[in-house]
Amino acid sequence: MIGKCKAIAHGSTALDYIFREGKLGNRLAFHNICSKESKAIYEEMKLVSDYNTRCRNKFLRIEIGIAPQDEKKLSVSELVQIAHLFAKKMGLDNHQWVAVTHKDTDNRHIHIIANRISLYGEVYDTTFVSNKAARITEEISREKGLTIAKEVKIKRKHQKAKVNPTREETKRELQRICYALLEKYKSTGITGHSMFLYELNKHGVTIDRMKNKQSKVYGLKFSYGEYAFKASEVGREFGYRSLQKNFELVNKAELKTLQQHEYNPPKEKETSGTAYQLVPPSRSNISRGGDILQPLNTIGTVTDAAISAADEIVEGLGEMISPSSHSEDYAEAAWQRKLRYQANRKKKRGRGL
Repeated sequence: MIGKCKAIAHGSTALDYIFREGKLGNRLAFHNICSKESKAIYEEMKLVSDYNTRCRNKFLRIEIGIAPQDEKKLSVSELVQIAHLFAKKMGLDNHQWVAVTHKDTDNRHIHIIANRISLYGEVYDTTFVSNKAARITEEISREKGLTIAKEVKIKRKHQKAKVNPTREETKRELQRICYALLEKYKSTGITGHSMFLYELNKHGVTIDRMKNKQSKVYGLKFSYGEYAFKASEVGREFGYRSLQKNFELVNKAELKTLQQHEYNPPKEKETSGTAYQLVPPSRSNISRGGDILQPLNTIGTVTDAAISAADEIVEGLGEMISPSSHSEDYAEAAWQRKLRYQANRKKKRGRGL
């Protein structure tokens, strides 16, 4: 068995969930509870929990999973005993709680919803409560000779890597095909990416995009033969984002250098009939007169426009920017600051006396 426990605030929702029709299996226990339906049970628990106004998460949600091989060993009466034993070891004798089983999955499991506020108004301590629940379920499993989840996990960790030799052989063949094609078309742009997918399809490999509930792609799945593999099983280069980067023509540094060369071409030596242009020849306005190409004087036009605009601004300001007026203003401002400074010093001396 395996146990989990968490403090929650939505007790009404949790009770509605465990008693939902279609999920409910057996009603195992009602401890310090008179009602049998979710809404009435919540009202009873609320009468007790309302005495504590500072606690926010006033309910405990507990889940006990049972191993498939142990389901046939446990009858309903034994499940009731497990629920009571678990609650006792957790220290819930003075608390309200209800336990049921669910039948909506292949593996049977127990749900317990408990009032975190005791009948005496005490708040249940939830420090490392999930670890405590796991330890108690392990103790109960040992007492009753049931499967212990911790030992199963250790066994899986140390079991042989080649569980299915056929699948492992198929994965190695898939990796050989993918890496060979990636090496062939790497850094060849969108054309290489298309050819990579085409060659994979010829070898019988299909790639499916995996999406979440919001229809956003979060990964890739490679199918080859009878088996499907996640991109991480094939190789780190074949992830959803990393695979696209492998086909980029150049990296960001090289791309930035190319853009700088495009907009700032190197200076060329002046030759007869030609002159250096600020705008590259491919982007400049060119007028054709007969058989001779005559580039427009772009620099001269821009310079003339800037000078004329500056002249208009100066004329509009008039004498406001003359050097003499500035010097007089600065002298007057300095004199006023000196007078204020002397007046402030006299005030401070008077206060000292």
